[in-house]
Amino acid sequence: MKIAQIPPLYEAVPPVLYGGTERVVAHLTDALVELGHDVTLFSTGETRTLARLEVVRDQAIRLDPSPLKSDLAAHLTMLAQVKARAHQFDVIHFHVDMVHFPLFADMADRTVTTLHGRLDMKDLPGVYDHWPQFPLVSISDDQRRPLPFANWAGTVHHGLNADIYQPSAASKGYLAFLGRISPEKRPDRAIEIARRLGMPLKIAAKVDQADARYFAEVIAPMIENEPLIEFIGEIGDDQKSEFLGGAQALLFPIDWPEPFGLVMIEAMACGTPVVAWRCGSTPEVIEDGETGFLVDSMDDACAAVERCRTLNRASVRARFELRFSATVMARRYVELYSDRLARMPFAPEEPETVSESVTAIVTQAETRLAQTA
Repeated sequence: MKIAQIPPLYEAVPPVLYGGTERVVAHLTDALVELGHDVTLFSTGETRTLARLEVVRDQAIRLDPSPLKSDLAAHLTMLAQVKARAHQFDVIHFHVDMVHFPLFADMADRTVTTLHGRLDMKDLPGVYDHWPQFPLVSISDDQRRPLPFANWAGTVHHGLNADIYQPSAASKGYLAFLGRISPEKRPDRAIEIARRLGMPLKIAAKVDQADARYFAEVIAPMIENEPLIEFIGEIGDDQKSEFLGGAQALLFPIDWPEPFGLVMIEAMACGTPVVAWRCGSTPEVIEDGETGFLVDSMDDACAAVERCRTLNRASVRARFELRFSATVMARRYVELYSDRLARMPFAPEEPETVSESVTAIVTQAETRLAQTA
């Protein structure tokens, strides 16, 4: 199958530091290639991939030092390049929300669009009502709740390349918080849990400009002169096995409808249980009492941290491999791609636009006929 992957241009693929969508696209793309598919990835110059790379921007937007840049212009330029080559692909897989809808409305049946963010926002229903022809993929069933009428083709949970995460047989006795500092991620809850239990907490997190004030006014005073709390900042994939593997538990104390929560399966890949608030996607990701615990209060969370000692870390890793590896994710997407192709009405294409894969099949058939004549 010939597949195009279209990620956002904000982070490298995979990201150098923080980044969810681009990390998932990186792992999905490589897994599709390993499954034998012909994949083209439209991305930035620092991208690392097993697929055929089509460079559409010299570097990712967020870490680009240029003082003046336009994310809309960059994405429109990329979409124009994809549109020009659209006839070369059986399926075009978008990860850029809805920005491609006006440009690809005439070929929506050849596309799949994974929605990676929260959908409970004003204006979104109008978009998906106006362009109902685009098949959409949710990353959790819970994510769909604000848009039940949308053209949902399926749910595919995120997956990660198991080889880059090394599980740890035992913790080093600290708690971990990984991701982004923001009010909805509730790092304040993580800090309070550590204080109540008298346990060290390591925070490896990005601080966006939009959340700088929250960090300065709420979080910084909580960790200043607090010997139990260590703020590390952003970390890359090469640091996560040690960071997560050494933790007794990953704290995921969210206070919003989390669409998926990639850090939960990163922790599981390292054999580390997760203590997560019962909110958004967490009941779909965490198997309560197996890979972690779902909680509803601070008291529950503190008790769950202690219970994490009883969980088998090898079993946590095994459940990750069974449910959330990149290969599992890729196979589920292939099923969706195949379903989309099966739904397309048959229409002979012009010779110059016939897929090379179809041409190869015809040529092989003609050769076999000639040999048996």
